[in-house]
Amino acid sequence: MRLALVGDIGGTNARFALWRNARLEAVRVLATADFATPELAVEYYLASLGLAPGSVGAACLACAGPVKGEQFVFTNNHWRLGRRDFCGALQLDELLLINDFAAMALGMTRVAEAQRRIICNGVAETGAPALVIGPGTGLGVATLLPLAGGGWQALPGEGGHVDLPLADAYEAALWQQLFAGLGHVRAEDVLSGGGLLLLYRALCLLHDQAPRLASPAEVTAAALAGDTLAAATLEQFCVWLGRVAGNNVLTLGARAGVYIVGGVVPRFADFFAASGFARGFASKGCMSAYLADVPVWLVTAEYPGLEGAGVALEQALACVPG
Repeated sequence: MRLALVGDIGGTNARFALWRNARLEAVRVLATADFATPELAVEYYLASLGLAPGSVGAACLACAGPVKGEQFVFTNNHWRLGRRDFCGALQLDELLLINDFAAMALGMTRVAEAQRRIICNGVAETGAPALVIGPGTGLGVATLLPLAGGGWQALPGEGGHVDLPLADAYEAALWQQLFAGLGHVRAEDVLSGGGLLLLYRALCLLHDQAPRLASPAEVTAAALAGDTLAAATLEQFCVWLGRVAGNNVLTLGARAGVYIVGGVVPRFADFFAASGFARGFASKGCMSAYLADVPVWLVTAEYPGLEGAGVALEQALACVPG
């Protein structure tokens, strides 16, 4: 393969790297708000390395949102991408667009043991699907399938937009506070960076306290410092992430394990490991035993989405005749 470009583009940041000899090189992180179009961002990235358009022959971009058709509209930022115009501007021979969480799922095939932390002990079932889920700007969900002839298939979806699951009266009361402000309450409304702040405000209303924290970072910092309401917020966040992850395992039969990814949870990894996540994950009534031995890992790898984009590009080009 000629020198290639890989990108992992979310709502807030766009990560780019060169892909050479099945390895990442020259990773850069750019703010999507700083560029009017993805073409301008890639041109800036290449220029920062002394490369002109045409220097790379192929590209794989992992994009937040459902990927189909000639035009792609990013879910959580202002960018739009037309395949033909993009290839023309950057002089590309091949452009592969994949869902960002499909890339994240493929990236799990390159995560080393030292880059993941055990949250729930278990034994991964050979040949079964694995679940990849993670709060970030939104809540991403994807499935990783091993293929019989070797290689991997990632199944993207919009699982972050499922209804938020409730398990007891306290959660129902909290949901009512969320519903009053949102109408329809999705998992992503709570299980995301911005959702953490929304959950904190809902808890303040439920406990008749005035909110004093103004950002997700403040909520996390206060929780780790021992603030009672902030800690309750972070705890409920972890429990609800467990419920959503467990529901997905039941739906998909994802007994090869669960990978928790994204930029949010690693910021409070120790709190998460000691939280009620495992309880929320495995408490499924008569099906609790089904989840009891499913392993869960918190992924700490720096650029798994970029790695997955490289894997996707390798597999796609290997299938091109000639």
